[in-house]
Amino acid sequence: MLPRVKRTRRWLRLATERSVVRRAGVTALLVGTVLSLITRGEMILSADFSMALSWQLGLLFVVPYSVSTWSSVAAASRQHALDEARAHLHGPLVEDMDRFPDENPNPVMRVALSGELMYANPACRSLVGAMQLTVGAPLPAVLLADLRAAAKAGSTVEARDGGRTFSLLPVHVSAFDFMNIYGTDITAARAVARFPDENPNPVMRVDADGSLAYANTASATIVASFGVEVGDALPAELIDRLRLTDSGGFTEPIEVQGGGRTYALKPVQVEGFGFTNIYGTDVTAVRALDKFPDQNPNVVMRMTRGGRLTYANPASERVRRAIGATVGEELPEGFCNQVQRMVESRTSEPIEIDAEGHIYELLVVSVYEFDSINLYGTDVTAARAIERLAKENERLLLNILPASIAERLRSGEDIIADRFDELTVLFADCVGFTAMSSHLPPTEVVQQLNGVFSIFDRLADKYGLEKIKTIGDAYMVVGGLTPGRDHPERVAAMGLDMLAEIAAVREAMPTALDVRVGMHVGPAVAGVIGLKKFMYDVWGDTVNIASRMESLGSPGRIQVTESTYQRLKHAFAFESRGTVEVKGIGPAQAYFISGRLG
Repeated sequence: MLPRVKRTRRWLRLATERSVVRRAGVTALLVGTVLSLITRGEMILSADFSMALSWQLGLLFVVPYSVSTWSSVAAASRQHALDEARAHLHGPLVEDMDRFPDENPNPVMRVALSGELMYANPACRSLVGAMQLTVGAPLPAVLLADLRAAAKAGSTVEARDGGRTFSLLPVHVSAFDFMNIYGTDITAARAVARFPDENPNPVMRVDADGSLAYANTASATIVASFGVEVGDALPAELIDRLRLTDSGGFTEPIEVQGGGRTYALKPVQVEGFGFTNIYGTDVTAVRALDKFPDQNPNVVMRMTRGGRLTYANPASERVRRAIGATVGEELPEGFCNQVQRMVESRTSEPIEIDAEGHIYELLVVSVYEFDSINLYGTDVTAARAIERLAKENERLLLNILPASIAERLRSGEDIIADRFDELTVLFADCVGFTAMSSHLPPTEVVQQLNGVFSIFDRLADKYGLEKIKTIGDAYMVVGGLTPGRDHPERVAAMGLDMLAEIAAVREAMPTALDVRVGMHVGPAVAGVIGLKKFMYDVWGDTVNIASRMESLGSPGRIQVTESTYQRLKHAFAFESRGTVEVKGIGPAQAYFISGRLG
């Protein structure tokens, strides 16, 4: 405690401060004047001043001056004491207040007693926005009144932030003249408190002692099957099973019957509330599916999303052995991954299984309503055999007919005959092969000729040309049956490659072979002839001239007519052969193709 003299000096110092004197003077002047006019107005107006009146008027001004001075000094003294307390507590408390916990994960706000929001930590940014508050601005009057009343009563105020509910606890910090407001997210607690009576699925709540504390309307048939009401103890056997299931002792859900329906019950311990929620699911349809027709001749299996096989009919035995699956056990990881990829991609492509000589296609169908995946299998062994035969038939058909002609025959055309303004026809002949074949075994003759013609077939495919036929040791190919005007160039390029490849393999052949080639470009007619062993052929002078160019040509060379030379001279190099006598035409200028230009 300060000594009396020191306190007096401090009081006088505060009383003589300019702000205190000015405030007291203004107060005395206003209050003294009003009081003087009220109490001594007539005497003042009559100018009848006496010593007693002067003292009385003086007191009317002195008293308000003294009261104002005393009040100002008292307020300054209190503030001084508070400042000293702040300075004295500068350590932990003030620093904690000035350095408010921004890291707090829960909402924290500070409100001045005047109602101004002084602070809001990051965790309550969304809540402050939902309440339409602004740091530095006053709180709404109703909210401020509720907070003050709650702070006084030690209670809380609830606030909403979208779908979340917060409990706000206001705490008055008297030493600092503000309220701290601590928020707690009570959304879950409110959700539990407002248990969903409208839930279409059975929901029940069991107390720690095994009594049924709650049951919604949808669980009425289940509760009736237990023979209990809300408030009664559930059957001991059921309680034991619920506890074992909740603790992991049983992995399968508890199934009960009620009202002709089958329900699976799943207990969930609600931490912090001292009770267990029981969620029921109607599995009547699932159990009906478990009685799937075992007589189905096709494969039917069902698996959980976790990969456990829950059902398989007898027809699936071969498939189960192939993938190593047993009902009630986990399926192999590789197979599960394959199924999962099908589910995620939502593709209709089946999984193919090769099982003991049989081929099965498994169609993956995700049944979201029952949290399962169905696998429907079909034995496609016979279908695959038919597909192979069909492909082989197609291959054989395309060996004797162009693809477009084969398609026209399949579509039902009886007579196929087409006129072409321009076709390129090439004949190639194995020179002296007939004479040489008479000295070779038949198998060797066929083998050698097959080797030569296989080279020609590959080149025909390379250049997009149509092989028409072989006549003994002669090979005929045509260009121009499909759209495009470059067929003369492609046929000529094939002819050069034929000569080059035969020259490259000649030394490996048992009998040295050479090839003579002739070609011509002109109009022709093409079509299918015959009913049995039918074939696609080309007719006309163009074919005859091309054949004459080959037969009148030289081994290892490609001979062409004047018109063909004119058609190709921009792309190929030529040598003049001179005049040759062509049957049916007479003397004609001929050329040899010697190579490509450029």
